[in-house]
Amino acid sequence: MKQKTLILCAATAFLFACNDEKASDSKSETTSDKASEEVKEEPKEKAWIPIDSAAAMNAMMAAGALGEEHKMLAKSNGKWTAEMTYWDGIDRPANKMTGTQVTKSILDGHFQQSTFSGDFMGMPFNGISTVGYDNITKEIVSTWIENMNTSMMVMRGKWDAATKTINLTGKQKNPVNGLECTLRQVYKIVDDNNEKMEMYGPDPKTGKEFKMMEIKYTRKK
Repeated sequence: MKQKTLILCAATAFLFACNDEKASDSKSETTSDKASEEVKEEPKEKAWIPIDSAAAMNAMMAAGALGEEHKMLAKSNGKWTAEMTYWDGIDRPANKMTGTQVTKSILDGHFQQSTFSGDFMGMPFNGISTVGYDNITKEIVSTWIENMNTSMMVMRGKWDAATKTINLTGKQKNPVNGLECTLRQVYKIVDDNNEKMEMYGPDPKTGKEFKMMEIKYTRKK
C-alpha cells in the first residue's frame, strides 16, 4: 500500500511538473507571439502607376475585343433539352429531373445568357446563368441565380481547347452548417449538338468531394 502511495505521489508530482512546464511554455509562446505581432509590419499597398489617356484607350479596346473564346461560347446558342441526374450524398440513390434551356448572346456578343426551366419535386424551377470570357483575367466567368435561392453563385476557370472542356471553381456558404464550401464544375462540349455538365461538391456527412450533379444537354432541332 505504501509503495502504491509513493508511486501515486510520484506520478502526481510528475503530472503537475508537466502541467507547469506546459503553462510556462504556453506563457513563453504567448509572449513570443505578442512580440512577433508587434514587430510584424502590415503589407504595403503597391504604389499607383500613372495611366495616360492613350494607354487607357488601348487597354479598354483590348479588354472589350471579341476573341476565339467568345466565338466558342456563342456556338452554344439555341434551344436545348436538359436531362439532369443529381445525388443527395455519396452512395445515395440518383434522382432525375428534366428541363429546357435557351441560350443566346447578349451585349453585342460579349456574354451568353441561358434561361433554364424545369420541375423540381413538383415545384417550378427556373434559373438564369451568364457566362463570358474575361480578356483581362484570361478566365471564363460564370454566374447562376435561381428562384429557389437568394444567393448568386460565381465560378471562374479555364477553357481547355484540347479537350473542349471548361473547368470552373467557386465558393458558396452552406445554409445548414454555415461553412464556406468549394464547388467545382466541369463543362464538356461533346459535339455541336451535345454538351455535358458535371458538378462536384462536399458530401453532407463527410465533407469529401463527390459528384453531386450531371446534366446532359441535347440541342433541339
